Amino acid sequence: MRFGEMVIIIFIIVLALATIWGQKTKKSWLIYSLIALYAVTLVQMMVGNFRWQMIPCYAASVILTICIIFRKQERQQRSRKRRYIVAWLWTAMLILYSAVMVVLPVLLPVFTFNQPQGPYSVGTTLYHFIDNERPDEYSADPTDHRELMVQLWYPSDQAPMQETVPYIRDVSAITQGLEHALSFPAWTLSHLGLVKTHAYSNIGLSSAEQQYPILIFSHGMTGFRGQNTFQVEELASYGYIVVGIDHPYDAAATVYPDGREILIRMPNPSGFEALDEHMHLWTEDVSFVLDQLEQLNKQDEQNLFTGRLDLDRIGMFGHSYGGAAAAQMLLKDNRIKAAINMDGTLYGDPMPGTGLTKPYLQMNGEKSIDKTVFDNKLDQAIAQSGKTKEEYEEFWEETVRRRTNALQGGGYTMTIPHTSHMSFTDFHLFSPLLPNPGEDPRSIHRIINEVSVAFFDQYLKGASNNAMDRIAEKYPDIELVHN
Repeated sequence: MRFGEMVIIIFIIVLALATIWGQKTKKSWLIYSLIALYAVTLVQMMVGNFRWQMIPCYAASVILTICIIFRKQERQQRSRKRRYIVAWLWTAMLILYSAVMVVLPVLLPVFTFNQPQGPYSVGTTLYHFIDNERPDEYSADPTDHRELMVQLWYPSDQAPMQETVPYIRDVSAITQGLEHALSFPAWTLSHLGLVKTHAYSNIGLSSAEQQYPILIFSHGMTGFRGQNTFQVEELASYGYIVVGIDHPYDAAATVYPDGREILIRMPNPSGFEALDEHMHLWTEDVSFVLDQLEQLNKQDEQNLFTGRLDLDRIGMFGHSYGGAAAAQMLLKDNRIKAAINMDGTLYGDPMPGTGLTKPYLQMNGEKSIDKTVFDNKLDQAIAQSGKTKEEYEEFWEETVRRRTNALQGGGYTMTIPHTSHMSFTDFHLFSPLLPNPGEDPRSIHRIINEVSVAFFDQYLKGASNNAMDRIAEKYPDIELVHN
């Protein structure tokens, strides 16, 4: 809950108690207090922005106005004993109403991200890339081509006196897509547009180094390019240029500069055969973005990145299907030197029996690799999908087989206690109702960030070879293992 919201709630409760129990409180004092409450509320709505979770608070001001206006007349008509009983009844109602005023903003908060721990400030900018070599196969217009929205986060020496960029710029479109990922109605998430990040728009790239290594980020199905803001800002603050891609039709929503919106295409592909085939679309997206970065390094119209991208030091990380895309790019594209897969089933081309042979980290949600959890949900999954138990058992065995093959040539695995699939995103910050029992999302994010920085520092920046070992010693519970 934000400071201004707490002030309004406390003001309402104090004024309500004074109205109920203040026998000798002058009506003029209550009216002046009420005017002050309206003023504070108006300032909060203008500065902190209106959000629907505060409607009970705003309504309380109107209710108090009515109560204060009729307060004296009602009291004159009651006996002392009856006034006492009525006061306690109003107090009980106030307690219940206060609970509603507090619970809504707490359960759906305008949360904040942890401050990035690296030495740099964080800048961010957007690019709109059109791949004229690939048609948009989902468009009704056969002349349309594949269009990507790409966001870059990068290290900067500047910390300007300006507002940081919002977490979600196109909140109406994105929240419609997030309905499918979180099962929250879109309107309940409208306040996400009020969440701020730590990144500044279009500030200068740091001059501390001539070139900076690049990290590609790929979201999960139904996600969006900013879904791991906790992580991309941290990596940028440690001297990486992070490139987040919206994969149109599979992202929650993709919004282009001219206002066109591409909402998620439902239902998504499902099953190994369909998702293996679909992976080519995502890896082609990433390859195209890598090509565009090469052009950007030659000539950037924004004059931010010309000659500043280290194209020999490129890594990739992703969540879910995006994590599988990171593994595929590590396998297929020599430009990708290291990759992190955050709880992604390895869809795409088969992993060779010799493994990936390049630095690879598989992050696993504890619940994602627990066969007991899988078995407990099996009956529900069968009822909803119509698939057989044998089909689900084959899916589990194939998932394990692919994960094992990917690590044959070495690589790391990490399993954080109390985590599930969405623990590797920002999503568990959206509401205290979402984390798993025993999970502290901010602690989980801190561990993910420390491991991510150590991994890429070791394999892209040439840091000490025991960086990952130190992390494993620091957090023995996360089962960070070099296979």
